[in-house]
Amino acid sequence: MSAAALKPSTERRVRVLIADHSAIVRGFMRRWIEDDHRIELVKACGQSGEAIVETGRLHPDVIVLDADMPGMDGLSTLPHMRKAAPHARIVIASVLSPVGAAAAMKALGAGACDFIAKPEASAVGSVETYRRELIEKIIALGERHALLPQSSISLRRRPQTCCPGSLLVIAAATGGPAALQTFLTPIARRIEAPILIVQHMPAKFTPAFAEKLEQATGKHCREARDGDTLAPGAMLLAPGDHHLRVARCPAGRMVHIDKGEPVHFCRPAADLLFESAAAAFGPRVVGVVLTGIGRDGCEGSARIVAAGGRVIVQDEATSVVWGMPGAVAMAGHAEAVKPLRDLSSLALKMMNGDGA
Repeated sequence: MSAAALKPSTERRVRVLIADHSAIVRGFMRRWIEDDHRIELVKACGQSGEAIVETGRLHPDVIVLDADMPGMDGLSTLPHMRKAAPHARIVIASVLSPVGAAAAMKALGAGACDFIAKPEASAVGSVETYRRELIEKIIALGERHALLPQSSISLRRRPQTCCPGSLLVIAAATGGPAALQTFLTPIARRIEAPILIVQHMPAKFTPAFAEKLEQATGKHCREARDGDTLAPGAMLLAPGDHHLRVARCPAGRMVHIDKGEPVHFCRPAADLLFESAAAAFGPRVVGVVLTGIGRDGCEGSARIVAAGGRVIVQDEATSVVWGMPGAVAMAGHAEAVKPLRDLSSLALKMMNGDGA
């Protein structure tokens, strides 16, 4: 064995605390984390009170908090954890049900960074999916990077002639529920064109999130249904575990919902929405990529700009995770990289055909 192989790694690991009422679930999670050299499990707690105390003592980078804790539930525990460790990123783990979805939405509003759907015992492969998603989220939320200088990003030039937008397509994932509300609330009611949204979210969670977006923006929002026409003023959200695409039809343009293969482990996948929107709307589509893990939306953004459309992304400083918007920016597909509030104003100008 080489000397390099014997040398211990000096790379900083993400420190994670687990709070889950189930000893079985804690056991699974402990094994998964201990098998990954990038993560260090600092504590696994079965009671809310213990979890709050240990959070204040250990100051973990990431906390995975069960929404259904006994006694003081996850939603009640959350503010105490945030006070004990203000810089910790909290992931709320909730059962895949309407009640669980409502709890997750409330937790996001109370300061959780992300959520994860707990596996169903009857679903084949659900535990492995949970393992992959959990590890991915812990690492992405726990890593701390220096902000990339804006000057190092090559922005795409504004088109010489700018058409008013006829369709706004938006992609988001980790940190997206809060980002979407911040982005859409000032502008949604001022946009006449249809708005289509892909938020990486499990089935049964999207109806609750559509309702939350409607409350925040004052504009009607619901899950898209197969065959919906793209009427003016529509704001449609991709259903969880279904792809959302734009298709041409004799009456104009409509949306198509399907359960095709995941793209980059994503279903819904923003890439498919963006690609189909570019094919159907050409230079009249505006794409927006917000915070999220991975690269979903990058290939679709390339299709939008190739068709003459426009793409803008959230900046690193205001993103929970700069994976998706960062991939688009670094690939040179974005016209602008801006904080959320500025991004809203710019998107509205683009939809109105104004410059940037």
